[in-house]
Amino acid sequence: MKLSNKFFVAFITSLLISISSAAYSFTACQVTDIGGVDDKGFNATAWKGVQDAVAKHGIGSKLLESKAETDYVPNLNSFVAEGCNVIVSVGFLMGEATANAAKENPNSKFAIVDFAYDPTISNVLGLIYNTDEAAFLAGYLAAGVSKTGIVGTFGGINIPPVTIFMDGFVAGVNHYNKTKGTNVAVLGWDPAAKEGLFTNNFSSLDDGRAFAQNLYDEGADIVMPVAGPVGLGSAALASELGTDSLKIIGVDVDQYVKDTKNKSVYLTTVEKGMDSSVLNAIEVAKKNIFTGGLYVGTLANNGVRIAPYHDQASAVSNSLNNEIIKLKSSIINGFISVKN
Repeated sequence: MKLSNKFFVAFITSLLISISSAAYSFTACQVTDIGGVDDKGFNATAWKGVQDAVAKHGIGSKLLESKAETDYVPNLNSFVAEGCNVIVSVGFLMGEATANAAKENPNSKFAIVDFAYDPTISNVLGLIYNTDEAAFLAGYLAAGVSKTGIVGTFGGINIPPVTIFMDGFVAGVNHYNKTKGTNVAVLGWDPAAKEGLFTNNFSSLDDGRAFAQNLYDEGADIVMPVAGPVGLGSAALASELGTDSLKIIGVDVDQYVKDTKNKSVYLTTVEKGMDSSVLNAIEVAKKNIFTGGLYVGTLANNGVRIAPYHDQASAVSNSLNNEIIKLKSSIINGFISVKN
């Protein structure tokens, strides 16, 4: 019997996939949100944690990118069916789908970035980050560097993992004003009313440019976009205007390293250690000591931090930098609250 070339190729491909899957006794799988794995932010950083586990422990890895929110459930179910040893879902918007998948499949292990369940779920490890602690430092820094006395921020969607950055940023500016007797203004977010500027997406670079332009037109010379890849549009605008006119504060992962086209515009980045927390979640699953529950990244455990000033170091005086260092210690030791 003669096999067609098409059948033969399909057979060999299926065989190779089976061999590849069988080659690993443990496989970590990640489902991204709609931002995709190349978002230069939290999806990419979480995937780095998976790849760090691959390099460190020689495990297998798989990835499914969600193109729409309707992909969350089938992507999770697909990995359950494939027998992934731990499934990492990324993003607050995946909270409900992940909870349902975990409850329907109690023998499967899950970790989710940016979501905390109350009560916790025994087979899900929630990975959350007190980014307001690091954003507080960024807000204080921005107030100290601003020449116009006006700074701004905007978000992607009005959800807690976004607004926690904005809360901390405003609190840091307020602390600077209280300490220095100044009146630096923050545009784009009102922590009390929980209202502000939102693009309502995490993908449009055009929106990032437009929102930053509007804040700049209102006098802001430093802007912190909390909107994933949307912020790349803000950075592109800052590159065109020049950093003497507009500086950007990045989020999630050091944007000076990720956004190489516009790296000089970043004053700093409010970072979340998603790679290390995802790596840890995979390791405890591999060691069979996975218990679910909650991990909280803080300044104290380096789960959140601000990135180096890189090309903008000359904009930060020695005295201001020393104040930032002292503030970090005071927050860790509980002497200063980052809440507004």
